[in-house]
Amino acid sequence: MSLQEQLRFRSGSRCELCATTEDLQVYEVPPKKIVGLDSSLLACETCIGQIRDPDTTDANHWRCLNDSMWSEHEAVKAVAWRMLSRLKSEGWSQDLLELMYLEDATLKWAKETGEGEEEAEKIIHRDVNGVVLQNGDSVVLIKDLKVKGSSLVAKQGTAVRRISLDRENAEFIEGKVGPTQIVIITKFVKKI
Repeated sequence: MSLQEQLRFRSGSRCELCATTEDLQVYEVPPKKIVGLDSSLLACETCIGQIRDPDTTDANHWRCLNDSMWSEHEAVKAVAWRMLSRLKSEGWSQDLLELMYLEDATLKWAKETGEGEEEAEKIIHRDVNGVVLQNGDSVVLIKDLKVKGSSLVAKQGTAVRRISLDRENAEFIEGKVGPTQIVIITKFVKKI
């Protein structure tokens, strides 16, 4: 059974956030190192678009989180927490956030994208050209890099897909080069 079929079965063929049945897609909740059922959810095009682009967020659409925040699935709860945090200036959203309970690991995962932090507190990762990097972006190495602790040399021009950002240091990102997960310094990459 494919991931989409598993998610359709789990959700009853409804968006796990707003419960619509239209334009459903698999959404992999960043930043997860392993893609699968536990790190994904089934969501509609509207929800996914607003998750990815904060400028298009319609606060009224997200009132549906009143129900979905109680999901038994960690990926759904993490996204619900992120969207409620994004909308915390709305009174109803702040009330829901205060009611919501997440296990420590799920809360840590939910906070990994920086959602809910004030702009001044956020760490911004930039590539060699100053372009802002986001979780899930793809980058290319601009020089050969020796990987510490191994004999691996990551060659210039190697694409690193689905990067994850270090939440505590703006100079570090993580990504896979071949089968190896490595930490890369941002001044040695260029966003694709």
